[in-house]
Amino acid sequence: MNISAQVLDGVYGRPASGLRVRLEQLVDGVWDDIGKAETDGDGNVSKWAHSGLSRGLYRVVFDSDYYFSGLGIEAIYPEIVVVFRIRDETDICKILVMLSPSTYSTYFGTRS
Repeated sequence: MNISAQVLDGVYGRPASGLRVRLEQLVDGVWDDIGKAETDGDGNVSKWAHSGLSRGLYRVVFDSDYYFSGLGIEAIYPEIVVVFRIRDETDICKILVMLSPSTYSTYFGTRS
């Protein structure tokens, strides 16, 4: 299974590069940090340090506070958290986030 993410900056209409992202898995009722990354110049995270992901609940945490403070802007949402379920270990999962200091939208898609 592969999980990728793309973040777009709705203020400037460009990819949000340099945004910190964490991947976590729910294990025995506790969120376990299994990967950290930073978006590249195209706003993408395509590789995580952890491999061998299985079915279950996951979440991706986007550090919007860090990103916007670097631009001199205060964000209303310091973190954007997307929780999702993986049902098939062969799926390729894509999470897309469009963010601004006071709003965000998400999209989740899979393909086998």
